[in-house]
Amino acid sequence: MKKLLALLLFLPVFLHAQDNDASGPSMIPDLARADDSASTDSTKIWAKGGAFALNFTQASYTNWAAGGINSISGQVLFGVFANYKKGLNTWDNSLDLGYGLLQQSTSAYVKKTDDKIDFTSKYGRYAFKKVWFYSALFGFKTQFQPGYNYLDDTAKTKISDFMSPGYALLAIGLDYKPNKKFSLLISPLTAKFTFVNDQALADAGAYGVKKAVYDTAGNIITPGQNVRGEFGSYLRAQYNTDVMKNVTLAARLELFSNYLHNPQNIDVNADLLLGLKVNKYITASLNFSAIYDDDVMIAVDNNHDGVIDGVGPRLQFRQVMAVGFSAKF
Repeated sequence: MKKLLALLLFLPVFLHAQDNDASGPSMIPDLARADDSASTDSTKIWAKGGAFALNFTQASYTNWAAGGINSISGQVLFGVFANYKKGLNTWDNSLDLGYGLLQQSTSAYVKKTDDKIDFTSKYGRYAFKKVWFYSALFGFKTQFQPGYNYLDDTAKTKISDFMSPGYALLAIGLDYKPNKKFSLLISPLTAKFTFVNDQALADAGAYGVKKAVYDTAGNIITPGQNVRGEFGSYLRAQYNTDVMKNVTLAARLELFSNYLHNPQNIDVNADLLLGLKVNKYITASLNFSAIYDDDVMIAVDNNHDGVIDGVGPRLQFRQVMAVGFSAKF
């Protein structure tokens, strides 16, 4: 875990050192790049743009000796940004949405492969040395639809939903923006809120909220709390660049330490996206995501016998490779 954290922490800094473009501060969302496709008004204070991607895969097998499962899946990605810069002030806004589904012939359920709502708004005012800004950031994350743990192909257990969890974050600090590709926000004053609106999940203490209190007969005396507040420090590093012609890279790392409870256990949220532009409308992408939250309990098999016998915090990892249609505006 320490090696992974060190790698994720220094990756954006290393990449920044390879390409020091002193063209001024800017913030670019993962999907929507502020390149020639972005529009700028006549006074050149707003940079606006977005991107849309639709990925689709299908597999079918008939008398296939090696075996296989018929399946069909699709994924929609949508991102927009609007960045303001005038005088001593900057204001960067981004919204990233994603949703994907998978249907396999052996399963009675249509399963999610992606589901995210991610909004960020950051205000900055020039501080000193041309690259440091006093900043305030608001972030919000949740999902569209319920998520399930599939016990087998005919049974499932609900483990998430819209605003279960939902995360809101307000950070105040200094933002280092030496160029359009790299930014580093350091906030010693950060409030983080976790929402679990689904009462059954809240009663179970999901995502770190205080769980319900039961009597000896199993009746709820005090319902589980729907909101958990934390106060601590926050770091957000973001880097976007063109690795080579038609190949882009976007990296983002977020770290949070709760002053009030186990400050040594740092929450990690990292994303790395590689994009390949085949032609004007066809793209391929490779996305890696890693999450570690000491308050999120994951079911585990401690003795590797195939039986779940405990819960605990674990590194969450996701990798998605996709090819499909895309368009910028």
